Amino acid sequence: MTKELYPRERLGRVQEEAARAGLGALFLTPGPDLRYVTGYDALPLERLTCLVVPAEGEAFMVVPRLELPAARESPAGGLGVELVPWDETDDPFALVAGRLPGGLAKVGVADRMWAVMALRFRAALPGAEQVAAGRVLSGLRMRKSAAEIAALREAGAAIDRVHARVPGFLKAGRTEREVGRDIADAIIAEGHAAVDFVIVGSGPNGASPHAELSDRVIGAGEPVVVDIGGTMPSGYCSDSTRDYCVGEPPADYLAYYEVLKEAQQASCDAVRPGATPEAVDAAGREVIAAAGYGEYFIHRTGHGIGLETHEEPYIVAGNTEPLEAGMAFSIEPGIYPGPHGARIEDIVVCTADGHERMNRTGRGLVVVG
Repeated sequence: MTKELYPRERLGRVQEEAARAGLGALFLTPGPDLRYVTGYDALPLERLTCLVVPAEGEAFMVVPRLELPAARESPAGGLGVELVPWDETDDPFALVAGRLPGGLAKVGVADRMWAVMALRFRAALPGAEQVAAGRVLSGLRMRKSAAEIAALREAGAAIDRVHARVPGFLKAGRTEREVGRDIADAIIAEGHAAVDFVIVGSGPNGASPHAELSDRVIGAGEPVVVDIGGTMPSGYCSDSTRDYCVGEPPADYLAYYEVLKEAQQASCDAVRPGATPEAVDAAGREVIAAAGYGEYFIHRTGHGIGLETHEEPYIVAGNTEPLEAGMAFSIEPGIYPGPHGARIEDIVVCTADGHERMNRTGRGLVVVG
């Protein structure tokens, strides 16, 4: 799948976008942008690794000499990009500047570039304004290829298998941290290369959307929000939230959980080419508000996903860029009244005639014990 995920022609499209944006060159250091263009999951080190994509001419990548074998063995080694090694006593920033034409007015630096490296590039190219490269790459990264969608589908199936195991980890008397540890092990066991996050929000902690694992003991009759995700060997991410209750659920919780299910379905049903992210956000938000819970839905409906868990497009009021087939994002409305909370999250892909869910597990409340 590697060649399909990281095709050779992608580099040419990136170069075209850089020229269209009026940039003399793009500087892509280790992170999701570099991996998107080359497939190279480079280590983020104090030593500079940087793909240089000039608006005109051939791209090249400077790498520390000790990292040269890894770069050659990565998908980047098969792209035909010149690999330029540098030694410990070299100045790689001056090396890059010396290979570019003089008088560059503007360059794009990777969104995740370390500040110290951006400052070194500024010193090496004092006449060049620096802008974020993400604005050039986001249009490409938002529109997933068939291979990328297949990778997200694989990620969704892997995290679904983890959720299927969660009831076996939940019981009254265990702490959130203990349950979280079991879930993290399952994320790896079910095919991920890395655990990105594990949220086990029991009782009142479920009302905090980004609750950290704690030593709080899970009590009988308490709802639990489980939001989990990881990165697959492909580099593509999973992210899914399901809700559980250890014993008999509170009546008030059951009432708003049914509203939440309806809202999540409404937002999913609103996904189609030409629809705006803010309309998708509004579809579910209106259901929640009409039921009297509007003040308890305190975040956007979703975020894009791919090589990062959070990327463009964001499903939020004010985003009016029409959706297109191939865009992938979460649909995750939540209701958080205080004594407990709930969120239902699926990754969906906009298709030619609607949407496809990457997560297939049921969205109903799972009662354990």
